[in-house]
Amino acid sequence: MSENKKLFIFLSTHLIIWTLIPSLSNQNLPLDTIEALAWGSNMDWGFNKHPPMSAIAVELFYLLFGSQDWAYYLLSQLFVIFSFYIVYIFSKQFLKKEQNAIFCVLLLEGIFFYNFTTPEFNVNICQLPFWALCIHYCWKCVENNKIQNYFLLGVFAAFGFLSKYLFAYLILALGFFLIVLMFKEKKFKYKLIVTILVFAVTILPHLIWLNENNYITIIYGINRTGNDYHLLNHLINPVMFLVKQLGLLIFFLILSFLLISKIKLKINANNQKTIFLLLSTIGPVALLFLTSVVMGAKIKTMWLTPFYLFFGVLVVYLYEEYINPSKQSNFIKLFTILFVLTPVIYFYISVSKDSKRTSYPGKQIAHFIETKISNSSTLISGDEWHAGNLSYHLKSRPKWVGYKKTFNNGICFAEFPPVEFKTKKAEKNAICLDK
Repeated sequence: MSENKKLFIFLSTHLIIWTLIPSLSNQNLPLDTIEALAWGSNMDWGFNKHPPMSAIAVELFYLLFGSQDWAYYLLSQLFVIFSFYIVYIFSKQFLKKEQNAIFCVLLLEGIFFYNFTTPEFNVNICQLPFWALCIHYCWKCVENNKIQNYFLLGVFAAFGFLSKYLFAYLILALGFFLIVLMFKEKKFKYKLIVTILVFAVTILPHLIWLNENNYITIIYGINRTGNDYHLLNHLINPVMFLVKQLGLLIFFLILSFLLISKIKLKINANNQKTIFLLLSTIGPVALLFLTSVVMGAKIKTMWLTPFYLFFGVLVVYLYEEYINPSKQSNFIKLFTILFVLTPVIYFYISVSKDSKRTSYPGKQIAHFIETKISNSSTLISGDEWHAGNLSYHLKSRPKWVGYKKTFNNGICFAEFPPVEFKTKKAEKNAICLDK
């Protein structure tokens, strides 16, 4: 069997399993997906928590499939397997033996970011293809120096930044590599101006929105890192960051050890490929660690979802000469166990625990409301979870407008479960749902 056929089977199986399992086990879409759908119902150039890209993605799928939960699990997996494919294509340019490229992808099954957490489409998953494409096209700029590569690098960098601001850590790492390369070659890459211009023009509408909305998304992001300012945070939070990363990578490291016959590392500081891989993989993680040290910030583990996408390439590239085909059976066994066990565990947790967000009776509540309200509401106010669920499940698909107390022809959401319906005279055709 060819390596391309092996990759196709793996990607297809991953797509089917991780689309099917949550579709069967979950009663409701996860929180972040519902939030993105709420934002997408009333599109803007930004929202209170994040830039607009994740909302754009789910809204396009809503236009195609409507309120079919499986479609958004499929969307998430399409983002994942496309990223895997780019990793595979990229790795073939770096490795001496192209048949080893498949391991760069299979190793990622040892990181739960790329299996267990993927059913929830969110800003972290949304970054994945753009993260992969940025690294891919940055290297193509170095190798081919064609204007279209610089153009696409600018586009994908902008799309990644419009998914989540943490994408800037990859941009900084790749920018540092290009600057070092220009100093080394003593030659400025004028085509890089195209990348900068394309990036700037693409994100400009969001920057204008950000200024008009008092930088609300940036304030939200800073608040998420913790408001408890203490000198010890500059030590405790970075240490906890490292401990969590080690725990996250434990199965990835075990798979790596099973694949490699000898642990012997030689890094050639003059090798351009080696430097590029180190800066594009370790670089963003190191920058995030330094952020925690300098600011005392508490880094959420899930924020690093795209950061490890090329770690398989790094391991296989550095230890390729120690990959022994005759000793890969244990690797395949553990990979198969993880590949089968993770969806089984996900399914069990999903069906056995009714306190999860994915057990929320969103469809039933929407149906209950539709039986009580004769008019078609066009707007809905409230938090992204409760109001967002109604926006998604109601046939009229009212637009989510945040916390707005008075408006015409809409639903004002207060608390749930809805017991009493009150129509306020000041709100023409507006229904207020109170506990």
